[in-house]
Amino acid sequence: MAGAQAELILKNGRVWTGDPQNPWAEAIAIHHNRIVAVGNNTDVAALATSDARVIDLAGRLTLPGFNDAHVHFITGALRLLQADLSGACSATDIEKRVREYGAAHPRDAWIVGGNWDPSCAPDHRLPDRGELDAAIKDRPVFISSADGHTGWANTKALQVAGITRLTHVEGTSRVLTDSAGEPTGILKEGAQALVRRMIPPAPHDRRIAALEQESKLAASLGITSIQNAGGDDETMLLLEDAEREHKLSLRVAVALSVPSTATSDTIDHLLELKQLYRDSHLRVSGAEFVLDGNVAAHTAAMLEPWADERGSGTEDWAPEPYNEMLALCDSGGLQLWTHAAGDRAVRMALDGYEYVRRANETRDPRFRIEHAEIVAPTDLQRFARLGVMASMVPVHADPTLLDELGRAVGPQRSALLFPWHTLEQDGARLVFSSDWPASMSFDPLRGIAVAVNRAGPQRLTVESALRAYTTSGAWASFEDHLKGRLRRGMLADVVVLSQNLFNIDPRQIAATKVDMTIFDGQVIYIRQ
Repeated sequence: MAGAQAELILKNGRVWTGDPQNPWAEAIAIHHNRIVAVGNNTDVAALATSDARVIDLAGRLTLPGFNDAHVHFITGALRLLQADLSGACSATDIEKRVREYGAAHPRDAWIVGGNWDPSCAPDHRLPDRGELDAAIKDRPVFISSADGHTGWANTKALQVAGITRLTHVEGTSRVLTDSAGEPTGILKEGAQALVRRMIPPAPHDRRIAALEQESKLAASLGITSIQNAGGDDETMLLLEDAEREHKLSLRVAVALSVPSTATSDTIDHLLELKQLYRDSHLRVSGAEFVLDGNVAAHTAAMLEPWADERGSGTEDWAPEPYNEMLALCDSGGLQLWTHAAGDRAVRMALDGYEYVRRANETRDPRFRIEHAEIVAPTDLQRFARLGVMASMVPVHADPTLLDELGRAVGPQRSALLFPWHTLEQDGARLVFSSDWPASMSFDPLRGIAVAVNRAGPQRLTVESALRAYTTSGAWASFEDHLKGRLRRGMLADVVVLSQNLFNIDPRQIAATKVDMTIFDGQVIYIRQ
């Protein structure tokens, strides 16, 4: 790019580059989709073409585009096509919304809803199928919780799915029953698949339109890269179609799903997909194993029993097949992701990665543990020692949720929840994400606000939180040579904020807005 002339100039900014060699700058020059210079106003202005677009940043904080390192993008998009139950807590409110949605969609064979929060019910009681039957009885209804770990079906949906008192599920899956042994309609974790598989998919054009809408939402939040947790052939084909039709304005890396029934043939197919999808806009980056659920739903695998109910959770994998499949994926070049929320699952994941290191002598694996909601003190230093990233979701530690999690684990273990600062101090790399739509917010600034304002010793600095959403996100997907920092040669993915996070009252971070998003060298969003 020697002598390249810039068609886009950003000047008069407070530019945090994410580059320790040149942490702050005033201006950025962009040629096509690459950054050609980052520096002072005078030097950068000299690179402008005669018809260059010049944007005055007016001192606003400018950052690398946000990288959401763990998201369920297609699921989030499809939620846009469903009944929205966010904020509906009482049975009356839920019944009203479901009935109104059903009336507005009389031709839909199924009524599907999302963003339901089971914890916000006035009496903290899980509902039953009868409450959905009161809204709609003649069509199957299925409602997903906001975090994706709990589903709620009406009687018709249970009948269509063939769920009875004799239905047996394994692992973290649960079909809740009443005192007579009959299904209540509440399904936990994988048990939801018994109903989901019966729901006809939305038409292809509606799914593409939903992905476009979700992509525009991401742009308004400054998100220019995502890493999709889980996926298969259908996932890749849908994303490929959306990319080909220019409906996506972000970069997508996908960790393909590895079911607990996986064989060597399964892994061979994942490796074929990795070779097929390897573009900077859409690529297969790794393989995701799911060991447990989450703390809030009491489906995480814990070392000690829950404080407020019986049991300590279960794993979806036995150690030996898990270790063998990890090693097989790693030997083929698939990055390893493991969903492990509870401390017992986290330990199993760390043990598995230690096994892979011995078996394969992997040099730069960039192993990942997703969520790590609670970690035993004896396992904290193992992250850095084994080179394991802590891929965590700060909004899951929102103050409105921590009380509920504290009740689940008890006061002694509450201090072990979301140990961000301890992991960082021990030398582990923190990577942040939203887990959208299995969380309260897709907004990185909401996550940064939670991380910086958290009460107690686990709070982070603004710079640490920004790194976790930018430079570390790029490193996590082996793309740190392309993005995650604002410096010459990098892809031109940039976000401009309404406030400087470094010098405002931290309590104002959540009120900060994205003023502008630049993706691939093009301005794709300006706040009105």
